[in-house]
Amino acid sequence: MNNTSRAAAKRLPPAERERSIVDGAKALACESGIDALTVRAVASRVGVTPALIAHYRPVMDDFVAEVFGEIVAAEREEVLGGFVFSGDLRENLQRLIETLLDDAREDVALVWVQSWSLGARNEALGQRVRHEMDLWQSGLEDVISRASAGAVDPEPAAWLLLAMVDGMSAHSLVKWTPHDRADLARRTLAAVLG
Repeated sequence: MNNTSRAAAKRLPPAERERSIVDGAKALACESGIDALTVRAVASRVGVTPALIAHYRPVMDDFVAEVFGEIVAAEREEVLGGFVFSGDLRENLQRLIETLLDDAREDVALVWVQSWSLGARNEALGQRVRHEMDLWQSGLEDVISRASAGAVDPEPAAWLLLAMVDGMSAHSLVKWTPHDRADLARRTLAAVLG
């Protein structure tokens, strides 16, 4: 890092510096996966010294969990927060699932898959993964409950649909997917809804 970038790094107020570190880490995780988050990699991404990263985030396991949480919470808010009902339950859920299976979401799929694995050794990350999974499940359960007006038991339906989306998303990361994921999603949805 040259002297000009170090001087520029020192000029940001603490709150802005902290936000730049988190945003840089999120961008790095979305591009390269959550396992790319190291003190040096984040420092390089943000254009600061590793010591400055360590100053703002002294426990890397906690920071990785924080970054994971911000990435997946933003996706959940985008997908479920703005979900508008139109048509019947099947059409609503099909639209929701197709949104989640969109190839443009592979960056978040990679973050999820790596976090499930890394969370086995990073307790802070494992705890955050469980929390975020519960929020997704309850959010989808709420969508099913509101859209079905009691015609479908929302809890098992939400779990089955999440398992399908998670599995298909993980498979897509290694380019192993059904030729028509939307068709498979439709057939699975029909089986779940009876």
